[in-house]
Amino acid sequence: MWPGGDDLQRGFEQVNAMPLTEAWQLVRHPIACIDCHDPETMQLRVTRPGFLNAIKLVKASEGIKDYDPNTMATRQEMRTFVCGQCHVEYYFKGDKKLLTYPWHKGLKAEQIEAYYDEVGHVDWTHAETGAPMLKAQHPEFELWNQGIHARSGVACADCHMPYMRQGAVKVTDHHIRSPLLNVSRACLQCHHFPDLLDAIVAAKAEGASPETLRPALEWHRKAQWRLDFISAENSMGFHAPQEAARILAEAIDDARQGQLAAEKAKRQ
Repeated sequence: MWPGGDDLQRGFEQVNAMPLTEAWQLVRHPIACIDCHDPETMQLRVTRPGFLNAIKLVKASEGIKDYDPNTMATRQEMRTFVCGQCHVEYYFKGDKKLLTYPWHKGLKAEQIEAYYDEVGHVDWTHAETGAPMLKAQHPEFELWNQGIHARSGVACADCHMPYMRQGAVKVTDHHIRSPLLNVSRACLQCHHFPDLLDAIVAAKAEGASPETLRPALEWHRKAQWRLDFISAENSMGFHAPQEAARILAEAIDDARQGQLAAEKAKRQ
């Protein structure tokens, strides 16, 4: 008999309280399809009690009572929740070591810290200073929630598991990896806007004169120099992070200024 029988939460609590060597005896496989999919319908589902408990707290603070992602979330939300049920910050609460996501006050770093301060949680004590310390696990879901992609409705799977074609069928790529290793499908499906070079080439094709294109070409020169200055320097910004960020920001601005100049040249 599995811990808890048919009661997921009760089984969760019982397993949490077990010594690790005892809990390991219940493991039959690593992450598998059933962790994210209902085995009968293949619909996305959240299986981790820690997430189910914590997201209910978050939604309650937003005025949504008794929130259950498996019945109330949209499919697009589920394309993040199935990832967020594991890729989160957590700690083991109390003597029974109940796995808990510390979202009681919110998902931001300061709000999680405030909760830890309130309950007196300490992960470790610094050997030299004696300070009571916290150890972050892997708070991808929490940080994602604060960004432009979350506000735009972009799910984890959109970038890390982008759609692909298999014959005439569109499927989710289950080769989970960094979007930077799959830019054409992971990034360019959304970030497909024309750039400075496209604008200059288009202006030339429409007969813009060298004189009218001169401002755009000057902006092109400035943008390219700044981008290449950082790309060619081997520290990836480490030597002077703020200066590198400033130069790259100017490169973006210069490129946009050049794009506007090229568009203007087409109309002259």
